[in-house]
Amino acid sequence: MRRGTLDDLQALVAVAREKSFTRAAAKVGVSQSALSHTIRELEAQLGVRLLTRTTRSVSPTEAGERLLNTLGPRLDEIEAELAAIAELREKPSGTIRITATEYASDTILVPKLAKLLRDYPDIHVEIIVDYGLTDIVAERFDAGVRSGEQVAKDMIAVRIAPDMRMAVVGAPSYFRKQPEPRRPQDLMAHNCIKLRLPTHGGVYAWEFEKGGRELRVRIEGQLTFNTTAQMLSAALAGLGLAYVPEGAVEAHIARGRLNRVLADWCLPFTGYHLYYASRRQSSAAFSLVVDALRHRS
Repeated sequence: MRRGTLDDLQALVAVAREKSFTRAAAKVGVSQSALSHTIRELEAQLGVRLLTRTTRSVSPTEAGERLLNTLGPRLDEIEAELAAIAELREKPSGTIRITATEYASDTILVPKLAKLLRDYPDIHVEIIVDYGLTDIVAERFDAGVRSGEQVAKDMIAVRIAPDMRMAVVGAPSYFRKQPEPRRPQDLMAHNCIKLRLPTHGGVYAWEFEKGGRELRVRIEGQLTFNTTAQMLSAALAGLGLAYVPEGAVEAHIARGRLNRVLADWCLPFTGYHLYYASRRQSSAAFSLVVDALRHRS
């Protein structure tokens, strides 16, 4: 392999991931023309086209996709290992990217990371709110946050919160016009506030369990949102019933702003876990973030 080939391969990965020579050039710190020349030389060296270029986009060919699937993870490992070694002589620093739901970010990540970020000003945390089951490796996240049941088997999972429950709630004004549901099947006669999940491509079915019996109710209603905060706001406005984390509504229930129903059908389930790829090389900054978030019962 000639000198500079590793840099050429890193350039290829950057273009494929950004799907743009302009964005990739800005990311790697070279001109667009220089980057384009590098890719052409690499293709000439290998004797095969790696990228398909159009006026609007760039995408890998079959040969390019094969090379990227092999190279991408290995180059990420090299980059992470070099960063970890550099931190042996420096104070912990760097950016940690985490994908999580809005509720997990607000109630767990931000409160638990507050002291760490004050103590280590060179550590930066980027939290992306996403209700889909994001592929953290493909999307280049350092970690994700989901309930224990949703974490893939090939990931390392660290519990960051106790078990949790969901709650079905509605405003007193809503129940003045509608009778309270006594069983999950009664929800079919109610105006329920729906949550659309990008991973499923459809509306989330509310899940219940009692006496070993599990039910999934495909509710109907006038409003559909993609975050818990929106659903809660609509419920407080008396626009329907919402199915949200118990912790998000406890204060509203205590103040009489919301009434809870079907509580005996909402059993505890495994709480939030931080998960990350098993091959990830832990930097000092990442290790500190994991430790700060770890649940200690």
